[in-house]
Amino acid sequence: MGGGTAQRSFSPALFRFLRELKAMNDREWFAANKDRYEADVRGPALDFVADMAPHLERISPHFVADPRPAGRSLFRIHRDTRFSRGKSPYKTYVGVQFRHELAKDAHAPGFYLHLEPKGVFVGAGTWRPDAPALAKIREAIAADPKAWRAGKRVGGGFELAGESLKRAPAGYDPEHPLIDDLKRKDFICVATLSEKDVCGVGFVDEFARMCREASPLVRFLCVALAAPYY
Repeated sequence: MGGGTAQRSFSPALFRFLRELKAMNDREWFAANKDRYEADVRGPALDFVADMAPHLERISPHFVADPRPAGRSLFRIHRDTRFSRGKSPYKTYVGVQFRHELAKDAHAPGFYLHLEPKGVFVGAGTWRPDAPALAKIREAIAADPKAWRAGKRVGGGFELAGESLKRAPAGYDPEHPLIDDLKRKDFICVATLSEKDVCGVGFVDEFARMCREASPLVRFLCVALAAPYY
């Protein structure tokens, strides 16, 4: 871990809260511990978003660091239980996403930080794009294989991840040299971190460095979707 900013974005108290929340996931417990949530989880996460704004501007001016509390860069802690089997009211992780300015939902290209006990990672790209976006990305891969190969060649501990089709998508030759990439349903790269990494001094600088490492993939996706990057 290295960084020039001598500040600590997160503390072990965030992970302690999330562990307890997982064990006691009900509204009564959360109400009794709401001050802890504000002080140890939401407050530091919103500060992290604000601290990332100048770093993000240097990577691309078209990605948004919005530290407002309600439904912006910081994901809500409340779960939508309407369509899920589990009815626990709260998420047991913290999700922070820096979305493209044109994005209407979380599935457009972006940079993501996931904070969960024993499950910390950084992600970049687009997850589960809708059918029109998926078609555009596949068309861009087939039209410019060289650009795609450069875009997916991310460093910094990142690996391509996500789900894929079992068969070639309609309209593409199963023998296409990039068929494994054309079968992808997600176009994301992921790098795993530890709780200690996230709680270290200078993590905002480290996260910014990782976003720069992943930016070739994000840039390719923006071009494919006609979204500005530079």
